[in-house]
Amino acid sequence: MNRREALSAIGWLMGGAVIGADLLVSCTSRPLQVNDLFNQDQITFLNEVSDTILPATSSPGAKDAKVGAFMAVMVQDCYTPEDQKVFMEGISQLDEQCEKKNGKKFLECDTKQRTAFLTALDEEQKQYMITKKEGDPNHYFRMMKELTLLGFFTSEEGSTKAMRYVAVPGRYDACVPYKKGDKAWATS
Repeated sequence: MNRREALSAIGWLMGGAVIGADLLVSCTSRPLQVNDLFNQDQITFLNEVSDTILPATSSPGAKDAKVGAFMAVMVQDCYTPEDQKVFMEGISQLDEQCEKKNGKKFLECDTKQRTAFLTALDEEQKQYMITKKEGDPNHYFRMMKELTLLGFFTSEEGSTKAMRYVAVPGRYDACVPYKKGDKAWATS
């Protein structure tokens, strides 16, 4: 065996050890952690919730914009520990409440059932916010809905495909005529 063949064999052995270890770790039964708070199953769940709030039509939906991953980053990096706790518990609560109402978990429901359930939950959060006193925790669904809208309309899909977009606008027009059905502007 010459030196080149020996180095090649060692390279294959080391590569196999690294790939094998990575494969072993990735094939475990627990969900893959995305950050300190969220695992991949929760991101998938949040993508489905957000896509029910903003489904794909002639433009992409919230799932296309990967709003679930956006929520995970925002909740971990920007929310207080109290709001993080409310949000994380809200994921379980949403699923449990859906199961009580529909007899199925949220991901098992069809689009109509999901929409009806989230519409009722939105009404609940609106009433909660009216009666909320200072110091009361925020409603988890309100946080999910706000993050869905923020994540979608600040994403490339939302700002370029769901709204009118000019990458480098020319001059400033203070008053642009509106025609019924026009999209909102993503740039000014």
